[in-house]
Amino acid sequence: MTATTYAALAIFAPAGANPLVGPLFMYGAIFIIFYFVLIRPGQKQRKVHEALIKGLKKGDEVVTAGGVVGEVLHIKETMNEGTAAPTMEDRVTIRSGESKLIIERGRITRVIRPTVTGA
Repeated sequence: MTATTYAALAIFAPAGANPLVGPLFMYGAIFIIFYFVLIRPGQKQRKVHEALIKGLKKGDEVVTAGGVVGEVLHIKETMNEGTAAPTMEDRVTIRSGESKLIIERGRITRVIRPTVTGA
């Protein structure tokens, strides 16, 4: 190595310091930024969507992932071992126009609650 290379290394790595601390700190900071910008909001959004889908009931208007809009007629819940909670594989019968469709609960993207107006 030449003298200029040693001088450059001396500037960026002070004597006695571990040269791995800087990159580790940088990678840690990047991970923290990604966590708070991408991962955490996605987890919150997924929890809200799952709660909305699990609260589905007869009479709700739904929009499927394919864009089909319909009204819920019947929900057939399947029970998994050890859990009594509804799963995303449950079958939901909806009416869209004059057709009846059977879809999976997990394919519902949006729920539109009917508004009750008092007379």
